[in-house]
Amino acid sequence: MNYSVGQVAAFAGVTVRTLHHYDRAGLLSPSGRSHSGYRLYSETDLTRLQQILFYRELGFSLDEITAILKDPQANALEHLRSRQRELSEEIARLQRLAEVAERAIEVQQTGVSLTPQERFDVFGEITFDLSYATEAQLKWADSAGQREAMARAAGHTKEEWRQLMAEAAAWRGELLTAFDADEPSDGERAMDLAEEHRRHITRWFTSCPPDMHRRIADDFAADPRAFALVVPPSQQRPGLAAYLCKAVHANADRRTHPAPVEDR
Repeated sequence: MNYSVGQVAAFAGVTVRTLHHYDRAGLLSPSGRSHSGYRLYSETDLTRLQQILFYRELGFSLDEITAILKDPQANALEHLRSRQRELSEEIARLQRLAEVAERAIEVQQTGVSLTPQERFDVFGEITFDLSYATEAQLKWADSAGQREAMARAAGHTKEEWRQLMAEAAAWRGELLTAFDADEPSDGERAMDLAEEHRRHITRWFTSCPPDMHRRIADDFAADPRAFALVVPPSQQRPGLAAYLCKAVHANADRRTHPAPVEDR
């Protein structure tokens, strides 16, 4: 029995345009034509269409499907196993994202109910990138420090946030001054600024030992979204994130391996 393109589209839950596209691509050409020249699909064609739609549902591209179906001896099992692994990884990733999405939104909202104008007054150009906040939650989900930082951030009042951000702005001004003056990243001034930043984190969010501070600084150097949390894009300079990262590492080394005191 033969079926028209409209009938096949209804059977398969696809559009006529899709069937025409499959025909032009050489993926599924109807076996026959009516006296009027209309496409007619056979039972064999419908079986092939089922295979195509099966692979499409699994996320294979049309080129991949063509390669799989082109050779009757081709082993589709390995293709399916590969796709199964990819899907399993994606499912696990989405599950992790779902688990942290609500907490990431809390980071975005900073735990304080503010109007847009109040938010600008408090935070200025500093904004939380939700995608970065979500990734940070995934990365540090098992960290007690991350959990403490989230809890303390959510508990800060509007006035505490004002004070916190004022401290951060003053520190940022000193950092820019040191950088613009070509102060060495491992010099006393740069390391003191790094230490001040570490203490700022400890004072307002969570205990920040030198090794943790190193990891935070590495994020600043590697991810512009992270660095934008301390220096808004309008105030950034080329090389500034790397400068701060080096200063943090130098300060961490200074604190964990202090220079020996010379005998007099």
